[in-house]
Amino acid sequence: MYDKSNHLPLDGELYCWRGFYSNEQADDWFRRLHSGLAWQQERLFIYGRWLDVPRLMAWYGDAGARYRYSHVDHDPLPWTGDLLHLRNDVEAACHAGFNSVLANLYRDGCDSMGCHADDENELGINPVIASLSFGATRLLRFKHSTGVKVDVELAHGDLLLMAGTLQHHWRHELPKTRRAKQARINLTFRRILRLS
Repeated sequence: MYDKSNHLPLDGELYCWRGFYSNEQADDWFRRLHSGLAWQQERLFIYGRWLDVPRLMAWYGDAGARYRYSHVDHDPLPWTGDLLHLRNDVEAACHAGFNSVLANLYRDGCDSMGCHADDENELGINPVIASLSFGATRLLRFKHSTGVKVDVELAHGDLLLMAGTLQHHWRHELPKTRRAKQARINLTFRRILRLS
């Protein structure tokens, strides 16, 4: 990533394809994913206590693509036809292979994602993670270990790719907002290295 505001070379790679899907295509994908995925409310162990996750989630992937974070094991549901189609499009654009996807449904601006790095052992040293956004535009905030912040507005149909050493030096979050009244679906495609 490179911060043009103060010309500091920073660590990691971040790429964004604006309008990866057209508005019409993104509308269709949003409807299909909203009604077709097995959304659930999860509880995670965060800061020493169990809390309801402020969003709905679903984990899909190849058999054995188990993912553990916040002290909870996630066994994958089998790929749906729609998720396989989206994965193929993303893999072709990113020149990377993925065997799992974390789906998040942010019902409105009160739903959020806390500040974190995707640095679990299952993802390897420098994971490549592709993120598709459908629905309401939301802010994704990156925070470097030096204190530098970079905000990226992710809109309906956008594709974001995080790679290189980004997860070592940056954390990211989707903060709450009063501006977002509509729902947003985010799919983050990943590669689990050790299948169980």
